Order: sequence, then structure tokens, then C-alpha cells
Amino acid sequence: MLTINSITVRLGGRTILDKASASIPPNGRVGMVGRNGAGKSTLMKALIGQIDPDEGSIDVPRRAKLGYIAQEAPAGDSTPFETVLAADIERAELMAELECDPDLNRMGDIHERLLAIDAYSAPARAARILVGLGFDEGMQQQKLDDFSGGWKMRVALAALLFSAPDVLLLDEPSNHLDLEATLWLENFLKSYPATILLISHERDLLNNVADHILHLQGGKLMLYPGGYDSFEKQRAARAAQIEATRAAQEAQRAKLADYVARNSARASTAKQAQSRAKMLARMQPIASMIEDPEMSFRFPDPEELRPPLVTLDLAAVGYTEEKPILQRLNLRIDPDDRLALLGRNGNGKTTLARLLAGQLPPMEGGMSSTPKLRIGYFTQYQVEELAGDATPFDHMSRAMEGKPPEKVRAQLGRFGFSGDKAMTNVRQLSGGERARLALALVTREAPHILILDEPTNHLDVDAREALVQALNDYQGAVILISHDRHMVELTADRLVLVDSGTATEYDGSMMDYIDFVLGRNQPQSESKAQGKPRRSQQSSNWREETRQLKKDIKAAEKAVADIEAQCAEIDAILADPANAKGPLAKLSIGDLGKKRAELVDKLAEQEASWMKFSERLDSIR
Repeated sequence: MLTINSITVRLGGRTILDKASASIPPNGRVGMVGRNGAGKSTLMKALIGQIDPDEGSIDVPRRAKLGYIAQEAPAGDSTPFETVLAADIERAELMAELECDPDLNRMGDIHERLLAIDAYSAPARAARILVGLGFDEGMQQQKLDDFSGGWKMRVALAALLFSAPDVLLLDEPSNHLDLEATLWLENFLKSYPATILLISHERDLLNNVADHILHLQGGKLMLYPGGYDSFEKQRAARAAQIEATRAAQEAQRAKLADYVARNSARASTAKQAQSRAKMLARMQPIASMIEDPEMSFRFPDPEELRPPLVTLDLAAVGYTEEKPILQRLNLRIDPDDRLALLGRNGNGKTTLARLLAGQLPPMEGGMSSTPKLRIGYFTQYQVEELAGDATPFDHMSRAMEGKPPEKVRAQLGRFGFSGDKAMTNVRQLSGGERARLALALVTREAPHILILDEPTNHLDVDAREALVQALNDYQGAVILISHDRHMVELTADRLVLVDSGTATEYDGSMMDYIDFVLGRNQPQSESKAQGKPRRSQQSSNWREETRQLKKDIKAAEKAVADIEAQCAEIDAILADPANAKGPLAKLSIGDLGKKRAELVDKLAEQEASWMKFSERLDSIR
């Protein structure tokens, strides 16, 4: 059992972990969660010995091998295949010793040990892991220096999985993976025969892999049984219980304080009052369960444009002349579209996004867009390129040059940057806060199309939920590239598969696509299919109803305002008939009274409608 014994870690004068304790069960698959900046990665570094706790200790089972991905990605002339094989250090050393022609007795011992550790099947296992993470046979034999940083981190992950440690420590392993590789990793971890401690903000990954959730908040650790959904329910119940206990204690404290105040001065009751005062002093207050500030995302809505916004007609796009990445592209984007691009990394999803964003011209075919179209395009590079010595207000002021400070602050406020937060240097912001700032920058002009390329990499679970809500409230079109299944399912109602040099509409739900990727795409029986609606269709229906409800609410608000204005006009005439003008001037006092009564009835009807629509909208949210 891996045990964390009341450890305290301070960095830069700030307490990150405060007497944190937890016991990781043997062979447990534990998901670690907490807000960005809570100290999850710090705890990981303490577990592997990179950081020494200021207080407390960490007990690791004897002879247990801990595995953790190094921060620096592998590089050099070695291939991914060679790098993964070398991760099994014992095997590599024994194989090297064999090549040095040891004596026959030693050679026999080496072969016996190689058989014991299943060394001869190692090349096949290494290749399977690399294929699962997206490396085809050719890529496995390329030099590491030929790959981008994201692909190098995949090699590091493959090497860690191949080394098969007794305690597998993973810090956001899916950040550099596409959906297909994430699904493979999920299945690998579900069958992993040793202990796993996994930092992740992906709800589906945590639900499908973890049998415990380790929650880090306020420097403290709390272990909950079950997956992420179970954790949320248990934590809500615990918060309610703590609040009820705290309220009961506060009532008791008030009662004791009142008794002491009323009876301290009287000799007959002074002794009892003194006893209750001591009891009151010994009573430790129960603090309310700490809740982090609500995550904020709110995209400004654009003005309406006539559809279609963008049309591709047999278009081709790429980076080198006469060598297109994608061809035969036929696609139409309308104002209310919610579209997700699916497919492995390297198939051209980002290339298609850049074409739609206007960053790449079509090589052939047609591409047209409606006049006055504005597009907001978010990528991870924008997060990484934010100037560390500038504040969110500095960044937004430069982007909104010529706009008054109040408008700059209003846009920052939509994304949670208000007060001192707007004046904090970017280098002091968490990764999630930087991602929110980048989103605030790309949406400052209320784009008609919002293109998001992996927007969740730096966001914790709560921030991802807030982003889903903001996207569903947003009145423009959304084009999403994400390996977060939960976000795709709740946001997209059109799926486009980018594969084999083109992009085509995928006729199925997200669950169908997952089955397709995992090779489990078996047709459902008719009764089963009818009994369980597709989640993507459900999401589409919810978004359509949400849009209609918003229109109904606006119409009811306008009707209420119009009726109130007419009532005010009648009241002015009744108070002073000289104010009468227009059609109302022709009505008698009696008719004006009747008309006002009719307007009051209509006002009540419109207010009831407004209430009904608002309550329905709240229930959907």
C-alpha cells in the first residue's frame, strides 16, 4: 500500500500541501482530481522523490518500482521503437551482456532470467503499445528528432507503459493524445495489473478507469470510492451533512451564549453560566465545506447573418503546392451549427480548421463566405505565446486597441478576470486561467464562428463543464476538435470524420464512433435502438429547445415592456386628460379604464409565459 502520512509541502513561501494524508489501496486505480493549481503535480513529484516534504513522510512498498514520465521529452537519433524497448532497463542490460560473450554458466543464467521476464515477446509488446498510441510501422522507425513535442511525449508515455512499473503515476496522459489514442489508453489502463495513480480532468476516462477518486483541495486529501460521477454525488452529500452539522452547532453556540449573557450577573446562576462559558470556549467551530469560486465562461453573441456562413465546394488544402493534405471537401457551415471534427492526429483536422478560419487558402475548388463574417480561432499555441510579464488587462487592451477601459474589463469579466485578477501577471496564472484568457482574446469581437482546437488541455473538470455550458448558450456556430468525449457529446450535433485525405459527414452518434474505433461496431437490435436514443441526437434536441426558449423569453420580455408602456400612457391620461394624444385621445374615461384592465390581463399572461419559459430553460441547464 502506498501511504501519504500527513505531508506538508511549501513552495516559494506558499503552503501547497498541508498535513495531507491518504492511503492508496494495493492494485487500486485512483484518479486524482482538484482545481488547477491545487497541487496535484506537486504531490506527484513528492511521491517520486523530486520534492522532499517539509513535514510528514511517504511510505512506498518495499522493492516497488514507481513509474513516472519525465518532464523532458526523449530526443536524438533513436527511434520510438528503440526508445520503448530500452525502457525495460533489466532486459536492455541483459541483452547487452549477451552481446559481450559471457561464459557459458553466466549465459545460461541470462537466458533463464530473460525467459522469466518475458523478454523475447518484448518487441511485439512495444510495437502494440506504439500502434495503440498512433505510431504506424513506418513512424516507429523514424528518428525521434523528426517528431513534434507532442509525439515525443507519446513516445515517453509508451516507454513508461512498456516498463510496467508496480505503481504507475500518470499526470494528464491524454493531453497529447487524440480521441483514438485516448480510447486505447483507457482500455490499457482498465486491464493494468498494478497500482495506478492518475491525474486527469476527463470525466469519461475517470469514470471508466478509476475505482477511487483522490480529491485535493485546500492542501488536504480525501479518498472516495468509485468513479468521478460517484465522487460528485458523495461530495455533495458530505457538503450537505457538514452544513447541517455546522448549522446545528451554531444554534447550540447561540443558545449557550444567550444563557451566559442572561445568567452571569446573578449569584444563583453564576456557576452554571461560568460552566457553559467554558463549554462554549472548548467548542471548535465547524467550517463550511470550502467551495472554489464558480468558473466563468460567457461568449459574446454575434449579430445574425444569413446562412450559409461558409461553403466548401470540392476544395483542396495543404501546405506544399501540388501536395494537398485534404481534397474533395464539400462542407456547409450555418449560424446554428455545432460540428466536431473526428479523426487521428495527423489526418488533417487542424488543416481543415485553418482553412475554415481563413488562415490557409484553398488550393483548388471553391470556398465562399458571407460578408461581414467574423471567426474566432483558438489553439494551444495562443496559450503558450501569452507574454508572461503582461497582465490580462494589458493583453486585452492591445487586442481591443481604441476601445475604452470599461469595454476591455467587460470582456475580461465574461471569463472570470475581474478586480485584481485582471491585473495579475500571466506568469502567475494557472494553465486553466491562461486558456480562459486566450478564449477571451479570440472572442473579443463576438465571432459568428468559433473554432476550438483542443480547448480543454489546461482546464480542470469544473472549467470544462463551464465551457460546455457557455458553448451551448453561445448564439454562433461552433467547430470543435477535442479528445474529450464528454464535451463532444454534449456540444456537437454534427460529426465530420477527417480521414483518407478528405472530410465526410459521419452518420452516427459519438458512441457509434467510439464503437467503430474500438472495433466493436455491432448493430443494435431494433428494440434496443428504439429504447435508447442517441446521445448526440438528445444533445441536438436540447440545444434546439434552448435556442427556441431564449427566443420565447425575449419575445415575452418585449411584450411585457410594450404592455407596461401602454399602461403608463393610459395612467398619464387618466391623471391629466390634457396629456391625451394619438388613438387613445379618442377614448372616453370609461373605455380607457376597460382597455387598461385588458392590458393588465395580458400583462399577467405574458409574465406567466416568461416564468414558464425561464423555468424550463433553467431545468435544461
